[in-house]
Amino acid sequence: MIPGLLLAAPASGSGKTTLTLALLRALKDRGIAVSSVKAGPDYIDPAFHHAAGGRPCLNLDGWAMRPETLAAALAQAGEGAELILGEGVMGLFDGAPVAGGLAGLAAGSTAELAALTGWPVFLVIDCKGMGASVAALARGFAGFHEAVEVAGVILNNVASPRHEALLRAACEAAGLRVFGAVARNAALARPSRHLGLVQAGEDVALDDFLLAAAGIIAAQVDLDALRRVARPARLSGATTSPPAPPLPPLGQRIAVARDIAFAFTYPLLLEGWRRAGAELVPFSPLADEAPDAAADAVYLPGGYPELHAGHLAGSPCFLAGLRGAARRGAVIYGECGGYMVLGQGLEDAEGLRHAMAGLLPLESSFKSPQRHLGYRRGVTRAAGPLGPAGTAYRGHEFHYACVLGAEGPSETALFDAAPATASAGPSLAVGQRNGGVFGSFLHLVDREAC
Repeated sequence: MIPGLLLAAPASGSGKTTLTLALLRALKDRGIAVSSVKAGPDYIDPAFHHAAGGRPCLNLDGWAMRPETLAAALAQAGEGAELILGEGVMGLFDGAPVAGGLAGLAAGSTAELAALTGWPVFLVIDCKGMGASVAALARGFAGFHEAVEVAGVILNNVASPRHEALLRAACEAAGLRVFGAVARNAALARPSRHLGLVQAGEDVALDDFLLAAAGIIAAQVDLDALRRVARPARLSGATTSPPAPPLPPLGQRIAVARDIAFAFTYPLLLEGWRRAGAELVPFSPLADEAPDAAADAVYLPGGYPELHAGHLAGSPCFLAGLRGAARRGAVIYGECGGYMVLGQGLEDAEGLRHAMAGLLPLESSFKSPQRHLGYRRGVTRAAGPLGPAGTAYRGHEFHYACVLGAEGPSETALFDAAPATASAGPSLAVGQRNGGVFGSFLHLVDREAC
């Protein structure tokens, strides 16, 4: 097994993504075959991992994935690698507080992944405005749960050499190992928008940033020490045969929308379809490309269609191709952004309505954005391409769109969907289906274990 480690933090915004990217590029520049994984549901950070390390980044999700899917993903991440570098999600112990989580840890949390794999955790702490209290914070995290090993800390956003000396002395006096201290540096900042960082595919200065960040971090973090502490995962559940794909293939020849407006796809999903014998044919709606005319299925993943709504509304080949696919009986599935494009219209942040494909009874708007975020369990309400009625999936929702009026009649809803925790809200009928056209705001990660 390939040794691995996890970068985590007390809270979001501590700098773990920037450090992960810089470490990936620095290790790669040293000639080390380094792979990466991302804890929890995330489409944006893994694309940056890929750019930094040169290898696709896979998500590992203790709540949304079956054990066999997790094991297969971990094995795939280790193929041809000397080290696996994992990036956590939110704060170390943050996740879904559901009953039955591993060792009582929040489901989907970085801590749960650490307990599942046995990988050591390196706590990235934003030290702005902090002195000796850093040791109390780190020691509290290190001793919080016996199933999670915090191997040490990486001090981030350090103001000066004097500040660093104070922080190091406090940590060392508390028995906490310091693996690096990263000075405050405006060169390590990246642009962001409403769902996170501006996508890797849109960041024209990304490679220059990675080169500079790798040099900065290599000089301030002990890479060799990190590698020595890494250890192979102990995750069980590997099987002699690959697991069933997260979603059944939508068809034999699947046209997959792929550009900066439709970039939110999980590699495990696409790889699962290929492994099941499906042929995937990419196309770009932003380039006004129609889905392949020979495809018996079309997949419109999530992304940022709201930023390109006018462009998409003015793409006659793309929209006519979708409508033609529906007329010939092809299966068409849209998730989140893809779902909105299958609707009647999309209102942008300025209140301007753009006509979409008109294949589902949905009007969506970003004029008054509202955040929808969290794990979801979706159960199909009728038999279809996703399986028989009652087929359960696990996934997540993250968007700022509002539905104008009703999402559609409940009798044609796609899922009964509920949050991971009952206290987060009731089960609701969500999504729409119209013949072979269907979709919802849910991003499906995996079918539920039987």
